[in-house]
Amino acid sequence: FLGWLGLPSSITDADLKEIEETAASLRSKCEVVIVVGIGGSYLGARAVIDALNNAFDWLQHDRKNPVVVYAGNNIGEDYLYELMTYLKGKSFGIINISKSGTTTEPALAFRILKGELEKVVGKEEAKHRIVAITDAARGALHTLAKQEGYKMFVIPDNVGGRFSVLTPVGLLPIAVAGFNIRQLVEGAAYMEENTSPEVTFDKNIAEQYAVVRNELYKKGKKIEILANFNPKLHYVAEWWKQLYGESEGKEHKGIFNASVYFTADLHSRGQWIQEGERSIFETVLSIEQPNHTVEVPADADDLDGLNYLKGKNVDFVNQMAALGTPLAHVDGGVPNLKLEMPQLNEFYLGQFIYFFEKECGISGYLLRVNPFDQPGVEAYKTHMFSLLHT
Repeated sequence: FLGWLGLPSSITDADLKEIEETAASLRSKCEVVIVVGIGGSYLGARAVIDALNNAFDWLQHDRKNPVVVYAGNNIGEDYLYELMTYLKGKSFGIINISKSGTTTEPALAFRILKGELEKVVGKEEAKHRIVAITDAARGALHTLAKQEGYKMFVIPDNVGGRFSVLTPVGLLPIAVAGFNIRQLVEGAAYMEENTSPEVTFDKNIAEQYAVVRNELYKKGKKIEILANFNPKLHYVAEWWKQLYGESEGKEHKGIFNASVYFTADLHSRGQWIQEGERSIFETVLSIEQPNHTVEVPADADDLDGLNYLKGKNVDFVNQMAALGTPLAHVDGGVPNLKLEMPQLNEFYLGQFIYFFEKECGISGYLLRVNPFDQPGVEAYKTHMFSLLHT
């Protein structure tokens, strides 16, 4: 499962062009595209799309690109009902992502959505609105895609789901949403080069982060809290939790990873971080420069006492919070690391994705576990299948 290591530098122009053409076809036919997948099959794409999208994008009426929504990541009946209700009267397509095609959550959602799409547009037209991303040679979804004539992309055998953002698994939904996958891959390739084995430890940030995390773990810091001060990074943190939780939590070892969203969570879990059990360390994600500016206006009455901030950008206030919070937490006995992104765009997100993947692999080996399997995930499936068949 080391195929992701050289993936950014090995993606060809032809690979990207095929993905872009398929995305353009879906955009031309669909108001809504549903990404069906669970875990690594959707979280990477959602992390990038949510980070780059306008926060109120789904409310816009003069859209250039389809609304991207998600299914198959839960078994919520109300969720599926509400999704089906939302789709009524809208032209939609489906990207179905599964190596096997039999994982319960996405298989169930796809069966329902496929049936609805065929009912609305007919079976023949539905074939042109469904894309399968699956195994190269086997599995239920591979067989179905061949039978039905769906456009199909391959998940490489040597790339695990949570490391698959830079395969069609992540690149196709990101391209459908209208973002520049070439810049994303370019950023990842930059980080691939700068964290390669030839880069010495004093300059290799993936190796440095892995060593620091594991030294803290040895000293009893069993929980890593990923903190960010930008709501657009919510699903970056969700992807990070899946990547690290599924990679490191084995053989009764591993750092437990959690995330907080500041400044909102400073009014809740911030208290625990400041004065709770000293079993934690904190990694702060920071964006150096926002993409937009909003100034604090003056107010004649100044009842809220904020006139001292007049003329300042809102991000100035946020940056002071992002500076002051770690100072307080370090004073409270919480070791802090900081990861800074110059700006929120495809290039730097590509860097972040590859950086975290590389560090996670190194960290797993430092823990002496296999970071590329997930035997514990099968436990719930075994019990669920047993109960479903009784």
